[in-house]
Amino acid sequence: MMTRLMTATAVLALATPALADTAERRIALSNNYAGNSWRQAMLESWEKVTGQAVADGVVAEAPAFTTAENQATEQAAQIQNMILEGYDAIVVNAASPTALNGAVKEACDAGIVVVSFDGIVTEPCAYRIAVDFQEMGRKQVEYLSGRLPEGGNLLEIRGLAGVFVDDEISAGIHAGVEQFPQFSIAGSVHGDWAQDVAQRAVAGILPSLPDDIVGVVTQGGDGYGAAQAFAAAGREMPIIVMGNRQDELLWWKEQRDASGYETMSVSIAPGVSTLAFWVAQQVLDGQTVPQDLIVPFLEIQQDGLDAALEATPEGGVANVEYSLEDAQAVIAGASN
Repeated sequence: MMTRLMTATAVLALATPALADTAERRIALSNNYAGNSWRQAMLESWEKVTGQAVADGVVAEAPAFTTAENQATEQAAQIQNMILEGYDAIVVNAASPTALNGAVKEACDAGIVVVSFDGIVTEPCAYRIAVDFQEMGRKQVEYLSGRLPEGGNLLEIRGLAGVFVDDEISAGIHAGVEQFPQFSIAGSVHGDWAQDVAQRAVAGILPSLPDDIVGVVTQGGDGYGAAQAFAAAGREMPIIVMGNRQDELLWWKEQRDASGYETMSVSIAPGVSTLAFWVAQQVLDGQTVPQDLIVPFLEIQQDGLDAALEATPEGGVANVEYSLEDAQAVIAGASN
């Protein structure tokens, strides 16, 4: 699980007086999609942390807005409305790394702070908070190479087509296969980061795949659906890399207890939205913040399964939420 980001010494070192008062400032969240448990947990984390920040008088308000469809044009219009409504900062989980750049530049030109996370934007004026998604994909193949040194055929389950995160994780998976050429990708489907979509997609491709699928590489929210599809087809269960969802962790525990099944689980913590909030608040506060920040992904190994499952609510996702002090540590680490 993720370790705490701050030491007591670092907290004291960063405990500098505020350079500006943000109590009257307004920060909005622009989100492009809410159709899976990760996005729901992300929004819940945002509401929890920003709600407390509003109650404490840190900012005046911090509402979240989600588009009806995962369309960049709709989200661009949403951001333009936020500009007209006079928000001081906009936090964005973007439908596209490039298609929102025009709207983001309009916001910056209007003096609005823009912080993108998870689905980041490439407009230079925006701040970006990301994990190394390519490494997250590559590490899955590296893990399988340790478990299956002889290699074999893999099934790749991708996320939402056309989204930055999907492209980056997939690129990392394929880089992993190049690094460990004993593996090959026998087939690829889009699971939209949702177990029901993934189950249908895997069930549809299984008849065309070779019998000896030894592993399934994933992006999150798809492992349990893949397992259900393999079970329904009567296929031998491969090693499925999980994505930190509670249904995945529960299935993993049940299989481990019944037969010693082993795997790993990896994803970005939904609470990264709260880090983006605090980064926006720090910029509004007059602090110097690097344009690009990297946070670690949240990884669960076999020996941490029970603790992770116990801490994850039913229907939810293993999570970490960020405090102001955590954000200051991330900023300080990037600055150094």
